[in-house]
Amino acid sequence: MHVHPSSSVDYLIIGGGIAGASIAYWLAPHASVTLLERESQPGYHSTGRSAALYMASYGPPQVRALTCASRDFFDAPPAGFTDHPLLTPRGALFIAGPDQLAELDAHEAIVRSVSDQVERLSAAEACARVPVLRPELVAGAIYEADAADIDVHGLHQGFLRGARAAGARVVCDAEVQGLLFTDQQWQVTTSQGQFNTPVVINAAGAWADEIGALAGAAPIGLVPKRRSALTFAVDAALDSAAWPMFARVDESFYVKPDAGLLMGSPANADPVPPHDVQAEELDIAIAIDHIQTNTTLQIRRPSHVWAGLRSFVADGSFVGGFDDQVAGFFWAAGQGGYGIQTAPAAGEVYAALLRGLPIPAHAASFGVDAQALGRARL
Repeated sequence: MHVHPSSSVDYLIIGGGIAGASIAYWLAPHASVTLLERESQPGYHSTGRSAALYMASYGPPQVRALTCASRDFFDAPPAGFTDHPLLTPRGALFIAGPDQLAELDAHEAIVRSVSDQVERLSAAEACARVPVLRPELVAGAIYEADAADIDVHGLHQGFLRGARAAGARVVCDAEVQGLLFTDQQWQVTTSQGQFNTPVVINAAGAWADEIGALAGAAPIGLVPKRRSALTFAVDAALDSAAWPMFARVDESFYVKPDAGLLMGSPANADPVPPHDVQAEELDIAIAIDHIQTNTTLQIRRPSHVWAGLRSFVADGSFVGGFDDQVAGFFWAAGQGGYGIQTAPAAGEVYAALLRGLPIPAHAASFGVDAQALGRARL
């Protein structure tokens, strides 16, 4: 097969979702980068379906560290990155029933470890924030004031635009069909021709273990899990736009305002093969039941239903770093439900590791650690 000279690059990224896009953004100023996206546009799968809340307390320790290390970028992105704010204040309210106060205490401890904008609320205070809560089911609550809605599209497009401006190439409809390592080079066969590179970055989301298998890498044990969601109309007199995101502390459901509607989810995590996932009727019925049980809201029929895949390894944390057995093969996988809120720092950290540099000081200061991210821990 003829290889066009520009098909040889320093770094080849597989997957144009938030992980691949953020890595391309941080790498492209320093090296030649091509990003391959199997779909007709980047961000079709998990990135485009995210409910997108920035919440510093969310996720295991390395995820929380990367989330905290991302806050400055979200609050003040580089000039020209976006023309409107990436974060909009929202707040997050976790409610507990009488039998869930130990869980609430545990959640409060985690929140206080990453933020000083935390309040313990009484049942009456919680119900004042969200008047539709059923008071008899609320024994107490934790309020996280610094939780914020993320403009996912603005963030993702900002990374892609910045990567392209620095010389990166984005190739869509490029399904990877084969990976062969020979003479210190990967030959990557795709539906758009062959690409050569010394370093392949596997940012293929739910498909990351399938790409790993093509490269001859041992699986990281990635399990894609379906999460379904719905939006529904709400009585305008309730002024729901000002409500925080609210959830039961056991994550049996959550609700958040979304463009004049409310968005709800049963916060499910159902293991499935990687595919173009759709919402299951049962998930939506469960969500509606939980929301109507815990609040006075009545959901006649959803405006829209959808689902996304959140992919996890066994310990629930990220897998980022070079493979310990396969040369020139770098993992950026296992983002779970945390890929958007961590993307600015994760992309910067992974780009540094790819270039053989230490973790950037500001990320290290929050506790981001290469060993804790690496696949050798699994």
